[in-house]
Amino acid sequence: MTFSTEQNRVIFYEKTGCAGNQRQKKVLTSQEITFEVKSLLDTKWDTKSLSEFFTDLDKNQIINESAPKIKNKEIDIESLTKDEIISLMCKEPLLIRRPLLEIGNEKICGFDIEKINHVLKSKIDSNLEIPTCLSSDKCTSV
Repeated sequence: MTFSTEQNRVIFYEKTGCAGNQRQKKVLTSQEITFEVKSLLDTKWDTKSLSEFFTDLDKNQIINESAPKIKNKEIDIESLTKDEIISLMCKEPLLIRRPLLEIGNEKICGFDIEKINHVLKSKIDSNLEIPTCLSSDKCTSV
């Protein structure tokens, strides 16, 4: 059982109404991991705070491929640097791969089960596949 203390306090940044994020939160709850939920879209991001979630990740690992501007090819990720993408994400947080997880001082981009298990000493099945965005999902917000 994982209890929230300052050392392992979990903040789950989600897109409110996202069915994929709902599935991910159910996994955490099933492991008795307590967490605080914050809106990814309502959080005021700056490049420094957002960059901390993307350490050791390349630009393709931080982008939400389901974001409308990515799917519609309005933004060409290949023509931008990672720093340019992060600056753009501060203005348009729908571009951020979600969820973002803050566990104590650790920052995680995406629902990376291996990293979550390592930081929280939890035992979530690392073979578990949790689809983030399905065409059948009816998300309740944009």
